[in-house]
Amino acid sequence: MIVNAPEHVTAMSELDGEQFAAAVATWRERMRAHADAAYVQLIVNEGGGAGASLEHSHAQLYALEFVPAAVARERERVGAYAERTAGGSLLSDVLVEEVRRRERLVAIDDEAALICPWASRSPFELRVIPRTAAASFADDDAGAAMIHTALRLLARRFGQTPELNLWVRTAPRGADTFHWHVDIAPRFTIKASFEFATGVDINTYPPERAAADLRED
Repeated sequence: MIVNAPEHVTAMSELDGEQFAAAVATWRERMRAHADAAYVQLIVNEGGGAGASLEHSHAQLYALEFVPAAVARERERVGAYAERTAGGSLLSDVLVEEVRRRERLVAIDDEAALICPWASRSPFELRVIPRTAAASFADDDAGAAMIHTALRLLARRFGQTPELNLWVRTAPRGADTFHWHVDIAPRFTIKASFEFATGVDINTYPPERAAADLRED
């Protein structure tokens, strides 16, 4: 467990820029300390409905002896795309198209962009993508400000930070071809029988509309 701030806050959106940057730097420091793990998973749960067991804002770090199937599949897709395009970066090319279209782009700065992903699994799902591809989140220094922006935009839109899950997708050990990103999923809906039975998510709020709403704020 990683405490995000000494002050008692229940949401990371309540931190100022300096405090938030320090929290993300600490995430990275602790991830580097487990570089020998097959995969290191950093998560943040905010709110009881999102699985938080403590009110005080904190992150959780898991050093795994295996690579989760979802991560392995992404690594394979990224590797196959790089091979097919003679070194192209799948997520970088997706980002170029998202910036060009601007339909799902929420914000962009010198380091990273914030989008509502195409085929978002739930309302107001967000993804932070570094503009310069880097395999390892722990070994990079970009993106903290945009993660902060994402959380503050959600808080502003809904009057307070909604219950949410945040997770870092980073390269497994030994994978050089990857592009880390951070996903944020507010908990506005509950998975029911159809989702569990089929693995198909139902999202009644289009990502284009969510992005437009957040840009207005």
